Amino acid sequence: MDLGPYLLLASLEGAVMASVLALTAVGLSLVFGVMRVVNIAHGEFYMLGAVIAWYVAHWMGGHPALGFAVALVVAPLLVGLLAAAADMTILKRVEYDPERTIVATIGLLYIIQQLTLMGYGPEARPVEPPFNTRLAIPWLEFKDGALAMYWPWGLSTTSYKLAVIGAAAAVLAGVWLMMTRTRIGLVMRATQADREMALAFGIPVERVYAIVFGIGAGLAALAAVLIVPIQQAHYLMGAEPLLLAFIVVIIGGLGSLPGTVVAAILIGLSDGIISVFFSPTLAKILATLLVGLVLVFRPQGLFGTRSA
Repeated sequence: MDLGPYLLLASLEGAVMASVLALTAVGLSLVFGVMRVVNIAHGEFYMLGAVIAWYVAHWMGGHPALGFAVALVVAPLLVGLLAAAADMTILKRVEYDPERTIVATIGLLYIIQQLTLMGYGPEARPVEPPFNTRLAIPWLEFKDGALAMYWPWGLSTTSYKLAVIGAAAAVLAGVWLMMTRTRIGLVMRATQADREMALAFGIPVERVYAIVFGIGAGLAALAAVLIVPIQQAHYLMGAEPLLLAFIVVIIGGLGSLPGTVVAAILIGLSDGIISVFFSPTLAKILATLLVGLVLVFRPQGLFGTRSA
């Protein structure tokens, strides 16, 4: 078989990863952009989303689509509320100081991880996808001067993976609309631009911070709910998404949502293609090398602005 069909399949796998990674990284970028907080516990909020999705699906029973639909709502909501409570009880008390918030979120990471281990256990548990039809992938090529379509044997994907890409794109569009077309988005952008001026105009900045921290964690949890039917829920699954999300945010530009999405697509597609043709380890090495190059030649990221 030609290289082209395999490249298309690898690109589809990379697009699934890019979609989930974009949701996770946008939540991290939103928190840093508005609050100037580096949330080390972001990966654990991701993990909680997957674990809650397993509990909801297991408790609901019946058709997998029912439990999954409920998990799509319940998991991000619960994780978002937990994150907002953590902001009001922990980050607010350390006055959002950059160094102290890093230490505080590291402590939050271990608390969430160990509580999950105690309640959920060390096992990796699958969640059945709501639908999973196998779809053959067509391939177009020129033969004898004409464009022909054929279906290479064994080259296929699933309807659920395509749905993950579409769902992530819809949510990201919703986040962009919220930030640019709604009052809460205007308040967030005002708080991001100048905290003191926002306070002078009567904006409840601490309440905005709690909302932003909750939304960021909720996006990570939603990403985990989408990916857990493809992977499995495990109490240690937050480490890799956290690392990749930081890579994406650094490359895209700290606090830049468009840059984060572009970087997530770049990293996700390259990771999928390199993992299929070479190895996942090489993909991570190249991503880390790219971060180093960005930090050396463009420290503000591809879409970030250089501070005065």
